Amino acid sequence: MELSLAHPALKAFMCGSVSGTCSTLLFQPLDLIKTRLQTLQGGVQPGSGRVGMVTVLLSVVRTERLLGLWKGISPSFVRTIPGVGIYFSTFYSLKQHFLQDGSPGPTQAMLLGGGARAVAGVFMLPVTVIKTRFECGRYGYSSVVGALRSVCQTEGPASLFSGLMATLLRDVPFSGIYVMFYSQAKASLPTEISTSPSAHLANFSCGILAGVLASLITQPADVVKTQQHVAALFIQRSDLCVYPFFKEHGVQGFFRGAVPRSLRRTMVAAMAWTVYEKMMAHVGLKS
Repeated sequence: MELSLAHPALKAFMCGSVSGTCSTLLFQPLDLIKTRLQTLQGGVQPGSGRVGMVTVLLSVVRTERLLGLWKGISPSFVRTIPGVGIYFSTFYSLKQHFLQDGSPGPTQAMLLGGGARAVAGVFMLPVTVIKTRFECGRYGYSSVVGALRSVCQTEGPASLFSGLMATLLRDVPFSGIYVMFYSQAKASLPTEISTSPSAHLANFSCGILAGVLASLITQPADVVKTQQHVAALFIQRSDLCVYPFFKEHGVQGFFRGAVPRSLRRTMVAAMAWTVYEKMMAHVGLKS
């Protein structure tokens, strides 16, 4: 079936999947570095200045070679291709149902972004858990399938939904805040810019601004989520790992990996939305 003949929600799904694939492939190293920073072990003191993005980057390249920076790309693709597609198709469907062709206000944009992310986040959480386990380097998984089998056998299928609450507390506000800032920033662009050939560059810049703000606000929830995902035993409640982590690392511990995460989430979201909107316009739909 040609894309032009497909249902609008399916078009949005396919456009979102393509945009997510491009951004994930480019920025996977930042995700791996962020995960390694958040799961530092041994005698390393987080925030000491001795361990940062460059230290982790050089360590990965030295021990796992350059391609080690793309470790976890398979589960990232498994999560991103359908996950971003589900997000954008849900976003498009909700927008068409509640707003038709109108432009969302700040509150409406936040609800649309948060609602779409909640659906995609719950659906793709098991893949996210496996991806985080695979990236952290704490386990000797040889393959994604092996990681899935090991987790299910040793901890039970319920562990695939570890960190659900922390994930929702991270992703739903992030997406809601991002869409709100992004839509309002785009709406504030002068007409001569929004209708010019450089409109996509301007939209990308709006996405970067929105991504930085949303990433910093939701960083503590991302740290809690990562701790739950890599825990050897299934921790169902977020508060059970918050206090021990706070006691050991302090407030600054909840901002470990903030720089690579902000860079990645900002660039991924900005690129995904830019590619998505360009593709939606190509197939004759208003994003």
